[in-house]
Amino acid sequence: MPAVSCSAPGKVILCGEHAVVYGTPAIALPVFQVATTVKIIAKPIAEPGTVLIKAPSISLDDSLAALDKKNPLRAAVELIMQELGIHHLPACEILIHTTLPVSAGLGSSASVTVALARAISTYLGHPFHDETVNQITYEIEKLHHGSPSGIDNTVITYGTPVYFQRGKPMEYPKIARSFTLIIADTGIKGSTAEAVAGVRKCWEADKNSYETIFTEIGLITQRIRCNLESGNIESIGVELTHNHVLLKHIGVSNSKLDQLVNAAIQAGAWGAKLSGGGLGGNMIALVDPDLAPQIAQELIDRGAAQTIIATIPASSGERL
Repeated sequence: MPAVSCSAPGKVILCGEHAVVYGTPAIALPVFQVATTVKIIAKPIAEPGTVLIKAPSISLDDSLAALDKKNPLRAAVELIMQELGIHHLPACEILIHTTLPVSAGLGSSASVTVALARAISTYLGHPFHDETVNQITYEIEKLHHGSPSGIDNTVITYGTPVYFQRGKPMEYPKIARSFTLIIADTGIKGSTAEAVAGVRKCWEADKNSYETIFTEIGLITQRIRCNLESGNIESIGVELTHNHVLLKHIGVSNSKLDQLVNAAIQAGAWGAKLSGGGLGGNMIALVDPDLAPQIAQELIDRGAAQTIIATIPASSGERL
């Protein structure tokens, strides 16, 4: 049986994180400059049912059976087998390679699960539809993040910009003009579960104030969508910076994120904000593409662990 390889991109939340958990919209974008690839190699001479998993990014080299039952990789494989109606995989080796930094808000966990679900189902001759991949990934995201919004699994599964609002059908904004984001890693591993739990605790203590902030973040997201669809890209910058200020108010920023946001704006970015759970992870800056290398270097000089220059293309073709 030939080896099978499937990939999945990363993602970045453009706006609306945290507030999305409380019913307001968020916009997320796929980032194809980083990705996870899962390769499955048959081991016909190995003992039946032997499955080896290698994931160098997390220093994993072990058998599936040796992993704790609560391990998200093992849980993902078992959920995939359940969906396929099988009890074990043919003897094989699963190689997981990713260029996504872990715990940095780029959807590394969802990217791994999406690529894994596609690779295993394809390997066994029954490739999943996107809807099935999305649902499996959402279930595994619960193990990683506790109470996820559903946005990571959705944008990574479908590989297209998503306007997401809990309880409503997904929408796919039409991007009128391509634009450039710089994604800068603080080098601090954030915990989405910790950040979400912290916001919830504060919300429970002061619901009126927090819901006012969430409402304002939702309005920012709506305005950004309008600008994306009209091609008024530069105007999005001030909205992103305003979004960051509100995220800072709810306690999910930190000094490193604030430092990088300020550095990006001082270097000429149209706007900048943290992206994802916060408390570390990444910030994003909306920039003139001609200035992107210069601003990216300035962010490295100001303490970013690494940067990614991501081009978000204009929409083309038929919408999903």
